[in-house]
Amino acid sequence: QVQLVESGGGSVQTGDSLRLSCAASGGTFSNLATGWFRQAPGKEREFVTVLSWSGETTYYGDSVAGRFTISRDNAKNTVYLQMNSLKPEDTAVYYCAAGRSRREYYSGTWYIVRSTDFEYWGQGTQVTVSS
Repeated sequence: QVQLVESGGGSVQTGDSLRLSCAASGGTFSNLATGWFRQAPGKEREFVTVLSWSGETTYYGDSVAGRFTISRDNAKNTVYLQMNSLKPEDTAVYYCAAGRSRREYYSGTWYIVRSTDFEYWGQGTQVTVSS
């Protein structure tokens, strides 16, 4: 059973940067697609980004494209979410997810990435952005 643990959340100001980490145990990220979702109070869980199982392709939600970057360190079995130019609307609990999907994501193509595409989830880490 793969277990995921997020860290790195906190409270920052508008325009600041923050890096979230997601460490895996009981499995290796090198065989799994990994993603980040977020959920703000009173709202549905929202897709943020995904890194394909191969580590070669990524896809971002419209609200974070150009500001957030997902990456993976296979040696550390850790996935990162680098968040730049943070805005108050980025305030949410951020969840790391992993799954066995073999989908790749190609530039210029629109995808629907659902939470149900992922089998494993972390407990979440709070990110609060103040104006």
